[in-house]
Amino acid sequence: MSIVIYILVMALTTYLIRVIPFAAVRGKIKSRFINSVLYYIPYAVLSAMTFPAIFFATGDVVTSSVGTVIALIMAFFDLPLIAVALGSSAGAFIAQWIISAVC
Repeated sequence: MSIVIYILVMALTTYLIRVIPFAAVRGKIKSRFINSVLYYIPYAVLSAMTFPAIFFATGDVVTSSVGTVIALIMAFFDLPLIAVALGSSAGAFIAQWIISAVC
């Protein structure tokens, strides 16, 4: 029974997070500053959630860093997302293989 309560509390929390801004703000927001802040919030939240997970995904910060650097370089050159994902994964795998072969 407690799992049902947990699910209900999570559903209510998620619902309130989405509804409160609509209830609190009526009409169009005219402030350029607030609009610019609200525009960049999704990118900031996504970065805050993604980067810690990136560096602990492989269990080794060095191999994760290698994969991240490869992904950033490939993304800088506007390569497709699948190529960036495969390249960074391959880079982290090869770095792990080299580290395990040396140690």
